[in-house]
Amino acid sequence: MKKILLLALLLSHLAYGQKYPNVRLGQSPASPIGLCEPSITINPQNPANLVAGVILDQVFYSQDSGKTWTRDTLFSPYGVWGDPVVVSDTAGAHYYFHLSDPTGENWAGERILDRLVCQKSTDGGRTWTEGTYLGLNHPKDQDKEWAAVDPENNNLYVAWTQFDDYGSEKPADRSQILLARSTDGAESWSEAQRINQYSGNCLDGDSTTEGAVPSVGPRGEGYVAWALGERIFFDRSLDSGRTWLAQDRVVAAHEGGWEIDIPGLQRCNGMPVTAVDRSDGPHRGRVYVNWVDKRRGNYDVWLAYSDDRGDSWSEPLRVNDDQGRADQFLTWLDVDPATGHLYTVFYDRRRHADKQTDVYLAYSRDGGRSWTNERISASPFTPKASVFFGDYNHIDVKKGLVRPIWTRYENDSLSVWTALIQVDQLQPGK
Repeated sequence: MKKILLLALLLSHLAYGQKYPNVRLGQSPASPIGLCEPSITINPQNPANLVAGVILDQVFYSQDSGKTWTRDTLFSPYGVWGDPVVVSDTAGAHYYFHLSDPTGENWAGERILDRLVCQKSTDGGRTWTEGTYLGLNHPKDQDKEWAAVDPENNNLYVAWTQFDDYGSEKPADRSQILLARSTDGAESWSEAQRINQYSGNCLDGDSTTEGAVPSVGPRGEGYVAWALGERIFFDRSLDSGRTWLAQDRVVAAHEGGWEIDIPGLQRCNGMPVTAVDRSDGPHRGRVYVNWVDKRRGNYDVWLAYSDDRGDSWSEPLRVNDDQGRADQFLTWLDVDPATGHLYTVFYDRRRHADKQTDVYLAYSRDGGRSWTNERISASPFTPKASVFFGDYNHIDVKKGLVRPIWTRYENDSLSVWTALIQVDQLQPGK
């Protein structure tokens, strides 16, 4: 009987009938805030062990490469308030970064995001420390963070946006890009330092500095890109995050800005994602930035690359290969450290004339010059504008194991899914 129940549970979470089985990690009602903004990481020590974070305070872990998942709720004395980011170090430890809610009053309208919190697991995601914190600077708000690990020494880097006063219309209230690092496995953190040259306002829109995603190069270089106005800015450190450029570089124009309008979504963004080729392949050290904008009249997924540590950039290359005017949105990029091949996941409406939405994987084996697109979702879904759908999806790739993660809406419920993909299943060629 127990085996029958386990089989039934597995089948209830798997969608078959396609090349890449879809696995549902969990689901929840769509309100007040359902499961969304998923982040996923593969354990380098044990690729069968995966961990995912989902807002506001959910953690999932798997010991069978993502076929089945266990769900738990994260607790910290500093509060857990969304924007989950999970990364893993080479020793097999997982780190779960999130916003704080120290008073428990965020739901009551007293927004207090006074710090960022990092909780650590050394047993595959089963248990977590109460956490350490970084960026404490009350009453300023710390928001929209992302993290990266240097696999050479397991140093941690976190970049985020600091708001003087979130939502303030006062010209004197500004937003900045900050960064901090840990050299002792998240036991302690450096003082936050500002790395942006140009500040933004506090309205959480195109004129706000936002979307900072750090990445680490093969010699410990630190790279970060973010959006402001209609440009994508970039900064770098060549001394393990201690010092940064005095003059920000511009990656590309961000046509229309990062705040984008997708029918059926309450809000959406085209913020950039930074990644680096750490492989021993022909493009070792190449820096990539991936984003969404409407330079062709509709929203497409774009990528630019640099072979000189960000001093100069290629012309933007279109990632999605459809020929129509459909929108693609909420992209994320990763580079397989074993091969240097690129993988992006994004929502796509090329097969539909309405708001129905599919999930696509695009991959490149020639350093981003050309792309193959494949639909990986088992069936389309239609989002609902009154339901908060989250600000990002995610993907992690390690040694040929590809694990995208995304949010889906149907039957008044939000759910989070992954697809079971191995590189040798993908089309040969590009």
